Amino acid sequence: MIDPELTGRTPLGTAPPTANLAEILERVLDKGIVIAGDIKIDLLDIELLTIRLRLFVSSVDTARRAGIDWWETDPALSSRAARDALAEENAQLRRRLEALESGGDVGELSPVGGEERRDG
Repeated sequence: MIDPELTGRTPLGTAPPTANLAEILERVLDKGIVIAGDIKIDLLDIELLTIRLRLFVSSVDTARRAGIDWWETDPALSSRAARDALAEENAQLRRRLEALESGGDVGELSPVGGEERRDG
């Protein structure tokens, strides 16, 4: 009998399990996959540049379970975060306007986009 490994064929009824692209993608997104690597550029044993690459590929739910949710607070990626940032800026402008109208010292409030600063 000819060895199936040598011919690339398998005996009848013993076909290897196959997975299509959708199944593989579903598994990767369900479990997540981490790809890590470093790129180093040296010249005459002097390190000029090091780049560390870390890539985490997963579904949103898997990323949340892993404690990764930065896209929810980035105004460039989340409309809710953008609204929250706009509301905070609006509140800071209102506080500054109230301070101006009441004759208070506006210098104790930081510019828009920063935190309030109280001297003393």
